[in-house]
Amino acid sequence: MKKLLVIGFVWPEPNSSAAGSRMMQLIGLFQKLGYEITFASAAQDSEYMIDLSEFGIHKVAIRLNDSSFDEFVKALQPNVVLFDRFMIEEQFGWRVIENCPNTVRILDTEDLHCLRLARQKAFKQNRPFSLEDLLVEEVAKREIASILRCDLTLMVSEFEMDVLQNVFKIDASLLFYLPILSDAIEASFVNELPSYEEREGFVFIGNFLHEPNWNCVQYLKETIWPKILQKLPNATLKIYGAYPSQKVLQLHHPKTNFFILGRAEDAQKVVQQSKVVLAPLRFGAGIKGKLLEAMQTGTPSVTTTIGAESMQGDLPWNGFVNDAVEDFVDASVQLYEDKSSWLTSQQNGFTILNQRYQKGLFESIFVERLQYLFSIIEEHRLNNFYGALLQHHTLASTKYMSKWIEAKNK
Repeated sequence: MKKLLVIGFVWPEPNSSAAGSRMMQLIGLFQKLGYEITFASAAQDSEYMIDLSEFGIHKVAIRLNDSSFDEFVKALQPNVVLFDRFMIEEQFGWRVIENCPNTVRILDTEDLHCLRLARQKAFKQNRPFSLEDLLVEEVAKREIASILRCDLTLMVSEFEMDVLQNVFKIDASLLFYLPILSDAIEASFVNELPSYEEREGFVFIGNFLHEPNWNCVQYLKETIWPKILQKLPNATLKIYGAYPSQKVLQLHHPKTNFFILGRAEDAQKVVQQSKVVLAPLRFGAGIKGKLLEAMQTGTPSVTTTIGAESMQGDLPWNGFVNDAVEDFVDASVQLYEDKSSWLTSQQNGFTILNQRYQKGLFESIFVERLQYLFSIIEEHRLNNFYGALLQHHTLASTKYMSKWIEAKNK
């Protein structure tokens, strides 16, 4: 039986974040291929982490800057190692190379961190973002180096695929487009969803450890919601999200129908009962799990260009995409009040899911790519000279820094 070792940045929480759902989907793909799976992480256990044993996955706690990992991975000898974000590859990639040189190394970016951070900096400096910002973003140097050191990097966004190839000149052979996946939407499923008349209120949902979500909620509270409330005085906006801080909870204001409700026990149910999802994201990267979830529950959404980036292709959106405040407000009110517009938007969402995110569109080509990679791995690595160069210098720097930290800790 082939073995997959996943090294996680955190333990998966599929009910708290899109990243957690994404990780469990990737694990599911490898399980279909018959892999025995071990999930290792140096993170602390969390209250809402999934019970990996229920899925037949071995859970192993590991330590940063500790040679015990070398012994662990050498004994395991996985066929594939999946790094959960570039920071994990920085910490453990060189150890995998030293102890399991023939193991295929795959990086899952979740989103392109350097793009998200560069946009965030531009936003806070009150200026337009430019792709040139990426070339001076410190995190980009680390993230691109990590991508080059790996045999394959999984990307959820076509826009980010273009950025990597055209801005950073990454060879296409090192990249694979694999978005968050969805089941096919069948007519029988649609018929069971709550109708337009059975739903009420606006909703936003998102993990508050993610800075774009916190900024989005501030924007809703201060700018968007007061204008919607003027036009729809009886409407409510419910804000859900895991790990709300005190500054988030302080925005709770029932007098203006603005409710901070913390973590949703059942996120899909919450969105499914709502009439419209609001997501005026002003910076970020990747594709947005909250907007896919809106489509999956038949709930139209109003978002921004950043929110909808790379999600719809040439298809009409599941609602409206507007960056200007007044346009965003008008679109929100229209979706809420106009049943015909609402139904059309709902159907647009189902079409996007079926044509762009359906599991069947990606599972077989991912398997083919993986098998092909195994068959040409030596040639593949010879053709990636810059990756080999970065591995060499990583072993000469990160390795000895890690060993120094380990010795110091003793």
